Amino acid sequence: MSHRKDYSSLPASSYLELQRQNDSTKSSRQVSFDESEMYLGSKVDEDDEDLEMDVDNYPLVVVGSNQGSGIPGAVFNLTTTVIGAGIMALPATMKVLGLVLGIILIILMGILSEISVELLVRFSVLCKASSYGEVVQHAMGRPVRILSEICIIVNNAGVLVVYLIIMGDVMSGSGRHIGVFDQLMGNGVWDQRKVVILVVMVIFLAPLCSLDKIDSLSLTSAASVALAVLFVIVTFTVAFIKLVEGRIDSRRMAPDLSSKAAVLDFLVAIPIMTNAYVCHFNVQPIYNELEQRSPQKMNRVGRYTTVLCILVYASTAISGYLLFGKDTEADVLTNFDKDLGIRYSWVLNFVVRVGYIFHLILVFPVIHFSLRQTVDTLVFEGSPPLSESKKRSLGLTAVLLVLIYIASTMIPNIWTAFKFTGATTAVSLGFIFPSLVSLRLSHLGDISYGEWILSWLMLVLAVTVSIVGVVSNVYSLESKS
Repeated sequence: MSHRKDYSSLPASSYLELQRQNDSTKSSRQVSFDESEMYLGSKVDEDDEDLEMDVDNYPLVVVGSNQGSGIPGAVFNLTTTVIGAGIMALPATMKVLGLVLGIILIILMGILSEISVELLVRFSVLCKASSYGEVVQHAMGRPVRILSEICIIVNNAGVLVVYLIIMGDVMSGSGRHIGVFDQLMGNGVWDQRKVVILVVMVIFLAPLCSLDKIDSLSLTSAASVALAVLFVIVTFTVAFIKLVEGRIDSRRMAPDLSSKAAVLDFLVAIPIMTNAYVCHFNVQPIYNELEQRSPQKMNRVGRYTTVLCILVYASTAISGYLLFGKDTEADVLTNFDKDLGIRYSWVLNFVVRVGYIFHLILVFPVIHFSLRQTVDTLVFEGSPPLSESKKRSLGLTAVLLVLIYIASTMIPNIWTAFKFTGATTAVSLGFIFPSLVSLRLSHLGDISYGEWILSWLMLVLAVTVSIVGVVSNVYSLESKS
């Protein structure tokens, strides 16, 4: 029997008044918007405290404008964060690990990195964290947050310095190879690496780095990914031609552990693989600007990115190792000043090197974005968002670019220091902090038993890799290997 009251006999004015009261009562019980966080909050009445929401199926609705980055733009930005100079070093790791183990590690590290990104996104949403440091603070307190932000600054600044050194070496030459300008125009002012880097920074990098939204870099990131794919296509094509013609010797399928030096090389190569997919410092900025953002939508971005990066990395590692073999010492790019042994070799050399210079130019502002955001958080804590202060944003950008430029001109070779940061800060950002966040906040996210096991696996793996990497690098320095 229905208990619904019949209001048809009431006067119109009384009926409207009752309707307004009913609407008011309903609206007071609805989930409220937290405009300061720019997504749908989880505030509920005390009577509804037992309400459980599945965060993976509960989209975060953006308040106000729906404009933001679509999935393709987010994928390009995240892929650009991953694929920087990493593809140059992978053929050298294949030489140490062998083709079979190398490919397995490329795939495995990509999958583990994707899992850590998804866990990071889930708990960032649950904690209403707008940055990497905030979610770390929710899990482990303010001191650990500061430590994580220092790791981001050291990692990103080191990466950007390396990028500038690579650009200068490729264009003006170094002790290992002839520069592009040397081959085109002979000796001149362009031989000065400091001048070349300064011109590149003023003309290309400064305007891109001054943008205050990472979504503004979507098109340049797409171009960067396209240039990386071009690098892969050229390398793979040359290797395939020489393989068909029978001009490539057999390559090692498994690692060589027959000597102490070989074991040391093997231990140093592992951190390179674990660092190849580190992009976690840019996950939150990309998620914040994702149109109609939700955890499941960001997970799609991460999965598309992982598949794309695995394909690029695997293709480059295999073709580079097949093509250059024992000459693959530091990075595959330095071998592109040589005769490749096919027609139009000199054209391909210029295409690869010039294309890769522009690739790094377009990667640079994406890495710089999270560096600037993190420095601003530490130095100007409590200030309005950086996007609301153009003067502070431009000033911070200028200071960072000047410091990075000075470091790139004063340090001729920082690969030793970079290996140490790769074995510490990069591993921490990619695996240690995300796994600790997942384990410490597991009561909020209701993680499955499988995710709990994977979190512990990533933590143990990352700590082991970090210790092994640091010890191996110290031993290499002492033995001058």
